[in-house]
This record gives sequence, C-alpha cells and structure tokens, in this order.
Amino acid sequence: MSAAPEYAVAADRLFDGMTLHEQAAVIVEGATITRIVARSELGDRPITVLPEGIWLAPGFVDLQVNGGGDMLFNDAPTAQTIATMAAAHRKFGTTGFLPTLITDGPAKTPQAIAAVGEAMRREPAVLGLHLEGPFISPQKAGVHDRRFIRAPRAADLEELTASRSGALLVTLAPECVGDGVIERLVDAGVRVSIGHTMATYGETRAAIAQGARGFTHLFNAMRGMESRDGGPIAAALESPACFYGLIVDGVHVDAAMLRLALRGVGHPMLVTDAMPPVGGKRATFSLYGDEITVADGRCVRRDGTLAGAFLDMASAVRNCVKVLGLSLAQALRLATTNPAAFLGAKVGRLAPGYRADMIALDPASIMVQHVWVAGAPATPPGAPATPRGVAR
Repeated sequence: MSAAPEYAVAADRLFDGMTLHEQAAVIVEGATITRIVARSELGDRPITVLPEGIWLAPGFVDLQVNGGGDMLFNDAPTAQTIATMAAAHRKFGTTGFLPTLITDGPAKTPQAIAAVGEAMRREPAVLGLHLEGPFISPQKAGVHDRRFIRAPRAADLEELTASRSGALLVTLAPECVGDGVIERLVDAGVRVSIGHTMATYGETRAAIAQGARGFTHLFNAMRGMESRDGGPIAAALESPACFYGLIVDGVHVDAAMLRLALRGVGHPMLVTDAMPPVGGKRATFSLYGDEITVADGRCVRRDGTLAGAFLDMASAVRNCVKVLGLSLAQALRLATTNPAAFLGAKVGRLAPGYRADMIALDPASIMVQHVWVAGAPATPPGAPATPRGVAR
C-alpha cells in the first residue's frame, strides 16, 4: 500500500500551540503532521497558501459539549446525535471534543459509552466521553436533576473502569463518592474532574492527592472561596498539576474572577458547556422535561437557573481577547494545547506526530475561515451571522 501523499498549508503566521512562527508551513501526511518548515523550504509538494494575514492554528479542543445542532446528547445518546454535534461545532473551529452526558438515569451511561465507541469509528473529532455526574452534590446540582444524583455503586465502578474507546472524563464531588473511588478510577486511566461539589479545601486537596487533576467549570456549581476555607477554587488555582475549565461567555463568571483564574499556577482551559442551540436553528429545547430558552445570550430555565451555555469555542477565544485582554496566542492556547494536554491526546498542537487538526483564523474578527480534521479539509458552511456567547 502506498503512503498517503504529503501536502502543505502555508501562512503568514502559524501558531503551533506554543509559539508563533512567521512565514511558515505545516506539512501533512495522511492524518498526521510530519514537520513545520519555513515557506522557502516547501519544495514541489501540493501547497495551500492561506490569504494574507490569516493565521494557521490548531483546531479547538472542547471537553464539555452537551449538545449542538439542535441535539442534546442526554436526549438521544447515539452515534448519529454525536455526528450532528460534531458538524455543528466544527464550523466554529472545534476539531476534537467530548460529548457530555449530564446526570441522568443509570441506563443512559452504557448507552453513552456505546454511542461514543461507535462514533469514534467514523468521526475523528470524537476524543472520548465526559460523564458530568451523577456522583455529585445535591447542594450544587445546578440544573442537574436531583432525582438522578447518587453515590457510585460497585456496578458503576466496574462499568467505568472497563476497557473502552477514547478518553473517559468523570466529573464528581469528592465528598460524595467514598474512600478509594477516585484512586480506582485514576488507576484505570479515567480522568477525574472535581465539580458540582461542596468539598472543603482539605477534601479537595485529598482528591488531588488521589489523582484528580481536573476542575469542571471553575467557580460554577461549587463551594465558593471564603476567608477560612478556600474550597475547590483555591485548591485549583494553587495546584500546578491541575487543569480547570472556564466558561468565558460573560454570563457564567465575571471577568474579574476569570482574570484571577488566569493568574493561577494551574492550567486554565476553555470549555463551552454548549447546549443544542449552538450551531442550530431553534432558540428553545427541553431538558428533563423543562423548557430551556436562549435569552440575552444565556440558556435559562423558567425559574432563571442557567442550563449550560449558548457558546461556541471561537466566541470563547474572542471573549478572552476582547474582554480579558489576552493576546490571540494566549487565548488559543487555552482552547487547544491545554485541554489536549489534560486528556493526553495528540491533538491541540501543530507539531510532528500530532494529528493534523487545523483551522485558518482571521485574527481581527477571530472568525474561523477553514477547518481540517485529521488531515481532511472540512470547510465550515459559511461563518455564523451572529457570534455565539459574546461577552457584553
């Protein structure tokens, strides 16, 4: 069998996930990046030259995607739902993501695991599964249905530690799961994230010592910082081995608190917590039988409770630049290199040996112009008329 032909994509500016290169190109063979070279060294291979001023960057990696394209993963945990979500988020530059199942009945978990396994055979953007619950605190349920919140049973641990396709990320409240649970999950290769929790600072530090390395949408649905107990937030910000997700939509977290998080010694990551209207056509959807409406850039239940986010990853990056004052390179790192590093996946970088997930990005508007997933062109069907989740 002959090797896949090489091709190159050249740009005035190439951000590799860490460093910005001038007048450079990425060389791709099949689904994999083989090297980064100066444009003067390209030779005779096929070349795509991006328009003047357009950046070439890694595709976005989103670890918390509840829905998209008018589909909610909880409603129909199938490979077809995942494909619809992937297409909806791809046009905003997301080339790798975790379909996210929020707290639900016990039957939904094996369905979600099976759906992800099937989807990964056809859709390279699917990197695994995020189970956000049901092992969380009822006191910090947020929009999660308290009827389904429970402690893990032996059968749950057998299911979660079995062999599987892709990464598995489990959000849990450490004070609610019992001794040894976090260590058992981590020993089986599961990424454990602390969230929807009333854990004290001491309980959080103990969970980190047991192998938990993530924090799910930091600040939201967790014990707040207090003078005598910093809780999960203080533990996250002072832990250099930990990664914490941030929803940068101008709704979930105030800009001052986000800037504080960016000064922590851990690794911030952008997540969307996206719901069905992202990349879809409808402004309402159903969650646990309740109608959720998109109003003023937020997804809310009738009682005003936030229900996920109306946010895409390009808009999250844009908000980091326009509202938080980050450079474009800094903002891109939060959406690419950091979340990929948390998963341990060979994506989120333009570097030899990494998968060729790439975007062409207008640095002025921070709008995605073109997308490649696993080396294959996947041009978005036109830029969205209105950016999602733009902070006000």
